[in-house]
Parts: sequence; C-alpha cells; structure tokens
Amino acid sequence: MASASGFPASFYSEPGVLGFLANGISAFLVLLQNFHGARTGIQAVGVENILAGVHLILIGGVCQMIAGLLSFRKYDHLSGTAFIGYAALWGSYGATRIFLGANQHNPGTPINTSTINITLENPFSNSTPVNETSIPPYLSEAAIAGLVPYTLLSLLLAFCSATVNYIMPFVFGAITLTLVFEAVGLVAGWGLVVSGVLELLILLFAIYGSAALLIKGVAQRYVLKGFGNPLFNVLLLGTTNASSSQSLGQEKKKNTKYAEPMALGFFCDTVSPFIFAFYAFGYFPSIPVSTMWISINSAAQLLSSYYAYLRQDCYHATKFGLHCTFWLVKTWEEYVVSVLIGRGEAATGRQAMVGDWFFLTAALVLCVASLNMDSLELVHNAFFFLLTISTISQIPLDRYYIFFGVACSLFTALSLYGTFARLINTIAEKSLIPVGPQPVSTERLQSGLSCLKKKPPQEELQGRGSQLPDALFYLTNGVAALSAIHSSQPHQGFLDLTVPWVLIPGAIIQGYVSRLQVQGGQRFGSIIPSFYVAIWATWTWFRFAGHRLQISTESAGGFTAGAVAFLVINAFLMLIAAYGNLVLLTLTTIMEVVVVCFLLSTLDRLPYQLEVAMLSLFAIICLYGTLASLINCIFSKKLIPLGPALIKNNKKKEAAATIPCPVAISRGTSGLLQIAKLLEHNGVCGIPTDTVYALAASCKNPSAIEKIYNIKDRPAEKPICICISSVEQLVAAKPPFSPLLWEFMRNVYPGGISCIVPKGDWLFKLGVGPAYDRVGTKESIMIRVPDHTVTAHLCDITGPLAITSANPSGEPDSTHHDMVINRLGHKIQGVLCDGESNEVVASTVVNCLKIDEGNLKLKTLKRESVVTSLHILTSTVLFS
Repeated sequence: MASASGFPASFYSEPGVLGFLANGISAFLVLLQNFHGARTGIQAVGVENILAGVHLILIGGVCQMIAGLLSFRKYDHLSGTAFIGYAALWGSYGATRIFLGANQHNPGTPINTSTINITLENPFSNSTPVNETSIPPYLSEAAIAGLVPYTLLSLLLAFCSATVNYIMPFVFGAITLTLVFEAVGLVAGWGLVVSGVLELLILLFAIYGSAALLIKGVAQRYVLKGFGNPLFNVLLLGTTNASSSQSLGQEKKKNTKYAEPMALGFFCDTVSPFIFAFYAFGYFPSIPVSTMWISINSAAQLLSSYYAYLRQDCYHATKFGLHCTFWLVKTWEEYVVSVLIGRGEAATGRQAMVGDWFFLTAALVLCVASLNMDSLELVHNAFFFLLTISTISQIPLDRYYIFFGVACSLFTALSLYGTFARLINTIAEKSLIPVGPQPVSTERLQSGLSCLKKKPPQEELQGRGSQLPDALFYLTNGVAALSAIHSSQPHQGFLDLTVPWVLIPGAIIQGYVSRLQVQGGQRFGSIIPSFYVAIWATWTWFRFAGHRLQISTESAGGFTAGAVAFLVINAFLMLIAAYGNLVLLTLTTIMEVVVVCFLLSTLDRLPYQLEVAMLSLFAIICLYGTLASLINCIFSKKLIPLGPALIKNNKKKEAAATIPCPVAISRGTSGLLQIAKLLEHNGVCGIPTDTVYALAASCKNPSAIEKIYNIKDRPAEKPICICISSVEQLVAAKPPFSPLLWEFMRNVYPGGISCIVPKGDWLFKLGVGPAYDRVGTKESIMIRVPDHTVTAHLCDITGPLAITSANPSGEPDSTHHDMVINRLGHKIQGVLCDGESNEVVASTVVNCLKIDEGNLKLKTLKRESVVTSLHILTSTVLFS
C-alpha cells in the first residue's frame, strides 16, 4: 500500500505484492513436503495432506484471488488474469491434497478399501486395491489432466508477462516448469525432487518481486530493478490489424475503470474442456477429483463474468456466466454417474433429459449477439454450440463420450488461442494478434434484429446498467425449467442426474444473478431471482433428491405449506412485474401455475401434462427474454420488444419530472454564471470535462471540498486534484518546474492528462489559497487542464477548481449529465448539462515527480483512460 505521503490516487496499492507472496509461500509448502518425502522415503498421508491442502487453498487460493481482484480494479489486465488463474490452480491443488488425505490412512490403521476405491459400472473401471499410503491410480491421472492445461496457460502467461517486466516471466516460468515436474512426479518419484528445486526458485523470485513492488509503492518510484522495463516490446509481436480495429474500438467504448476480463474467461474455457477431454477419452475412469478442479475453475470464470458486469459489458457477463453454468452442470452430472449410479444406469436415465437443448439454443443466441464483434468471438461461440450438441442426452452412450471428447479438444485449442490473443491485445491496447474482422456491421445487424419492432428502436435504455444481468436471469431459469420436465414414472437414474441440472442454474447461479441485481441499484430487481432461488432449490430436494433424502409422505406436509407460501409471494411478484414489462409479467404468471403444480405434487395429485406444458412454455419465454435482454443491452437500444408495462408508474414520472438539484445548460453564458455562483457559495456541482463528468468545488471554499468526500463516500486517503483553464495560469504562478516538465506540459495540455507535480507556495499565487491543505498530499498535487471549452471558461470565472469524477466511489464513471443527476443529484447543489461525455473513463495520470532526473519514462504512467500512450510517448520523445 502506498504511504500517506505518496500519491495514492496514482498508485493506490500494489496487489502484486500479495500475489507474488501467495505464489512463493504456496510453492514453499509443497517444497517442504516434496523434500521431506525424498529424504525420508515416507510420503505425507492423512492429516498432513489435509492440513497442507487447507493452507494451499487459504494462501495460494484465497489470498491470491484477492490480489487478482485488486489488480482488475487497478486496470492491470495481465496481473488480474494471472493471479486469479493461479489462485484456481493452487486452490485445486489444495483440494486434491485434502481429497487424498481424507482417503488415506496412517500405517497400522485398519483400512476400508471401499472408501478409497470407487467401483464404476463402465468399461474403464479399475478395482485394483491400494495400500494405505499410495495414491489411487485414478487420482494421479485426474491430477495430471488438471496440471497439463495449467502448464500450457502458465507458459503463455510467462511469455505475455515478458512484454511488461522481467520479474514476472521468471516467476511464471518457474511455476510452469514446476507444474511439468509435479506431473512427472505423480508417475516417477524423481520428478518431485526437481519440482522442489524449482519451487525454491519460485520462492526466491517471488520474494524479490514482492520487495520491489512494495518499495515502489512506498517510494513512488522503482528502486529495485525488474519492473518498468519489459524483456521485449509487445509491438514486436505484430502490426495493428486494421480489420479488427472497429470491434476493438467498440470494446474500448465500455466503461474501462476495470481491467478487461476476457482473457480470464478464455483461460477458464481452456482448463475445463481439457479435463473433460481426458475424461471422455477414458484416460481416467472416475471424476471426483476433476470435479473439484472444474468447480474451482468455474468459480474463477464467474469472477470474469462479474468484472464484465462491472465494466457494463452485458455480452461477456452473460457469456462467461453461461459457460460457468455449463461446466458446473456437466461436471456434477458426471460426478453423479461416477459415484452414485454408474454409466449403465445413466444411459437409461439420460434418455428422458432435455435440459441440454436450452444450452444449445442459448449458444445460438450468443452466436447472433457476437455477429458484430470480431471473428474470434463468433467462432468461439460456434465451437461452444458444437460442444452443446455433443452433450445432447439422446446420443447413444458409446458415441456420446467420443463426440464430447472431440468437441472439448477443439474448444480447448481455440480457447487457448483466445487467451493469448486477448492478453496480448489488451496489454498492447491494439489488435496485434489476429482475431478476425467483424462478420456483420453494427448497422446491418441492428436493422435485421429490429424487424420485430414496428416503431424505430429507442436510442437509449435508461438505467441500462441495472439491466445487465437480465439475460443471465432468463438463462438460468430456462435451463432449470426445461431440465425439470419428466414423465409420471421417472427412472431413478434420471432423478439423480437431474439434481445438478436444476439446482446449479436455478439456485446457485441465480443467487449470483440476484447479487448483481442488488449492486445494479434496482429496488425490487433482486426480489424475483432471490425468490426463484428458493423455488428451484425446494423443487430439487423434494422432486428429484427426495428418494435420497428419504422424504416420507408424512413429511411432505411441510412442502405443501411452503408451496402455499410460494403462491402468495409469487402473486405479489406478478404485481411488481406488471410495472416492468410484458415478458417478465408473463414469466411470473406462468411460474404461478408451475408452483400450483408443485403444490399438487406434494398432495400426490400432480397433472403431469399440465406441468410439462407450463415448464416448456416457461423455458420458451426465458429463451426469448434472453435474446431480447442481451441484444437490447448490447446495443443500448430496444431492438427486440419486451412488451410495455401493464401498470404505468405515474408517480415515478412525476418524481422524474422533479429534478433533485438545479441544472444549467452549458451552451449559454447564463448557465455558466449560474454554476459559478453556486460554486462561489460553498456548493458542489457536477461539470463536464474532456473525459467524463466531474464533481467540482471552488478552492476558495475548503469546506466544499470536504463535502465531496461525503458525497462520493470517497476514502480520506485519496487526494483530490485541481483543475485550471490553461498552462498560462501556471506560468503566472511561477512554480519551480524544470524546463523538461514545462515542455512536457505544453505538449500534453490541454488534454486528458493529469500530471502529479511537487507542491509548493506557488499554489497560493495560482489561487488555491485556503484549499492548500485540502487538495493533493503533503508533498504533491495533481493538475488538470481539460481540453474542454466549457470547463476552461468556468475556471476563468471561478478560479482553480478541486475536481474528482462524478460517481459514487468504486462505481463506473458518469458519462452523461443524466447519470450525475440520477446518482448524486440529491447530494449536490447543481449540474452543468453538456450531454454525453467525450470519453467513458477518467483521465490518464502521469507521475512527473521524478522528471527532473532527466527523462520521463512510460513506466511512470497509470493507465486509467483512453488517452493513448502513443500521445504521451510522442511528447516525451521530443525532449528525452
């Protein structure tokens, strides 16, 4: 963490310290076990393995996951992807240790081999008994299947990190070699000794990297070598692909306050299908260990969906959420096959399952949604569509696994390439690795999709950020509903297999959707998904897991009472949906009938034909809702109708007509004078800049600056910068800047650059005066000279302004004056309305504190906006 005397707004923290230490300590834990086993010839068993696994999960998994999350918030694409990817690796490795320890016994203890070996009803069954300290064969093979994709991805991360610095390549490279010899060690003991040596190197590199970043965070400059200079320039990997620039530009139009999670999503789409391919081809017969690996990897993919949501990227939030659901459902389905019923009984039970068809149609929806993106996205969705075809339950079992294995292999190869392409292109912020042209132009696709509407599509969806998870809401309910369809006399194998198909999408993933709705700011947005979580969870336990839980006829009375409560609550939800749209209202109405069917099933009077019809209709509406919500949110237009609200909220319209604060139009002088007067009278106002909207307070009123912290809930340790109209104002104040700094400022100002410069008495001459102690830190201050006529004129009227982005702390920036009014209007004294902002994120911060040493390196940049590094590089080359 940067010290208070530094400039936390520029270098707020160094999550790489935590990430490196997590890798180093995890490697050290494994090293101790490997060396102890090699020296004594006694491998760790039982409790030793369990404790080692717990430590690996907590340190390598949880701590490193936190480092990854913080890296995403620092707009660090590579570190965010790498740390969360390695967190999944160490978490999976720790879970394997726990599994192994739980199935091992200390020497001399009687062994029940039935708890160690799992007899499978399939041609690959292996019933060879194992002793109390050996590793079961299926476990070794399953672990190798998990280590191989992480090895490939770790090698890829090591290569990509060489374009950023020359510490990460050594750390990630050592991890890559360690994974290779850990896999070898599962079949040959000498491999563990070699991996132990490599793990020692990981620890040493990690300690050095952590120290370098920690000192840099405190000193605000690189003291130890290794960071700031890459091994080679990323631009050497290729030239910008002009055919892909349009789709890449569309991605940059999203809110880029957070790093891009696409590489992490592709990363996870490499691991899960790779493990499934090994399993489908019969490399290992039992999947319990792989279930842990895939489940942890799917959790990491859910994080990529979450950060796509934070970036207001509906497409990737939905795509990665769908993929996560698919992998979880498939792995736990195969777990049921391996542990509970065997493949023989599964072949009979699968014939009646139809939930796969919703995944198939959802994959088609993603293909349509990606037509205006790059070709890589479209091909990736097409391969996922092929993957969903391969999992159709009606395929004969002898062909099912072959088809599934081939589809997983193809999907793995494409996902691996996608990981590399997304990482390099996001690091370079150019399309260096080919991703293909845009298959269909945005205009043509919008025209084709809007054919369902008679009226021209509305240009903007108000509050679209809170609608981001709607597509995923319809997806999860659609999968659960279609999977719940069954005959009047279902096969017991069908009941067991259906549990994950209904429980995971309907309850677990929908719980995640509910969380997104809460964060989205909708007052009632989370109520419907939260309530449907309870419905599908109860449905699963009573209808499909009842025979396993031994739910008797007498205990069914409790479910009857619960069903009645569900009916009453859903009736209120229908009223809420009537204020939304026709699709949501229809969905809740059909759910009312579905709950009636559930109620009748608790009384043993279920009309199966009615239930099948209602669940099918429910799934169809969910499919349409998915398509409409996804397309409308991607284009921010109502291209596909969801239907009008049945009940009009007149009070809401009246409230909307009452603006919570004074507003002024930027095109008139009177508007500027009105806002200037509010600022002079201790007010805080929202104003436009050349990037995004900002909150401004006059430097003549220190108390107004303090108000900004309360309005935004901004941490006190984050300083506020000042805004002036021109560089000439600085010249008049006569700050003791070097000629190099003056030249740099004249080249980049006015513009979307914020320069951190030394603080001094010259600020009093500039007009900061009473606000001297309220802006910047004790030793430095950040200065903005926006390339915006309105802002410049306002500063000429009021003098220097203290500004910060006009958004609640931690939330996306405001790109329109309506966003400022809606989010902060009740807390501020006025808004200067100037329409949509020129950019979608805040300014780029340049640390100029060390420019006096002779040059300005790009390593002093903190990337936070769409201002290109080329602009700054051009400015520095002129006088470097």
